[in-house]
Amino acid sequence: MKKFTSVNDIENLQEIIQKALEIKANPLSDTEKGKGKTIGLVFLNSSLRTRLSSQIAAQNLGLNILTLNAAQEAWNLEFADGAVMDGGTVEHIKDAIEVLNQYCDIIAVRCFAGMKVKEDDVNESILSQFEKHAKVPVVSLESATRHPLQSLADCITITENWKEERKPKVVLSWGPHVKPIAHAVGNSFTEWMQEMDVDFVITNPEGYDLDPNFVKDTPVIHNQEEALKDADFIYVKNWSSFEDYAATPEVKYNWMLTNEKLANTNNAKVMHCLPVRRNVELSNEVMDGENSIIYQQAKNRIFSAQTVFSEILDQIITK
Repeated sequence: MKKFTSVNDIENLQEIIQKALEIKANPLSDTEKGKGKTIGLVFLNSSLRTRLSSQIAAQNLGLNILTLNAAQEAWNLEFADGAVMDGGTVEHIKDAIEVLNQYCDIIAVRCFAGMKVKEDDVNESILSQFEKHAKVPVVSLESATRHPLQSLADCITITENWKEERKPKVVLSWGPHVKPIAHAVGNSFTEWMQEMDVDFVITNPEGYDLDPNFVKDTPVIHNQEEALKDADFIYVKNWSSFEDYAATPEVKYNWMLTNEKLANTNNAKVMHCLPVRRNVELSNEVMDGENSIIYQQAKNRIFSAQTVFSEILDQIITK
């Protein structure tokens, strides 16, 4: 694995999931692997699970860890090529990345969608700069369009919770929110489920369809009750409109997941990437109920990160 920004960077998903489960069974089995190597964790946006899980994962491998809260602790960054920097920006991103090249063996970066200019987000205006200028492997800790470490953790969690011979039915269900939310988690989960041996459908209100480049042939059902019927796993996540970018068209039906809606499923396990707006996206009864595997997902963030870092270290060590 030379980099990790999407499922396309993995040769065999099932092998990666199995490796993650082995690491989870014994997370301190390879504490010397990263000895003498340094990972730079660069956060342009806020984080709880991604920050802590990445630090634990790196520590479990013996990596040196540099954590930079770039939005608060670094110079104001300029991202535009050819910019005349006579305003508020002090350091160009290409210079900052070149310095990180000198300090780090792996660069991991978190950079949310700006939710203003659709083309900038779709084209990954920030992550693409890291991929262009980095001379060491780049790991996405979430970008404008994807959240691959979360999605790998989701695949691990589904695998742990499914023991039947038949394919599970997995539903990605839109949930209400109080503000426009980016598409990264929805896009990414969709992309990874298309590589899993599952029956996968998406349900969201009219006007909230995800980017068709991610959805592809996945069925999209605008009736939540119909979509949830016989579901084995329900992944709840909000996102804003893609077509009318970042807009939040009016939704009349209440899409919050409740126990009443779970009654229509195959006793479905409930998933969410966190943070969650309780009693908006999910009711308390679901969030705290026996069907919730949300905290298991959160714990698996450690092992998704550790697996990816381990795979990249294998590439570095054998160079």
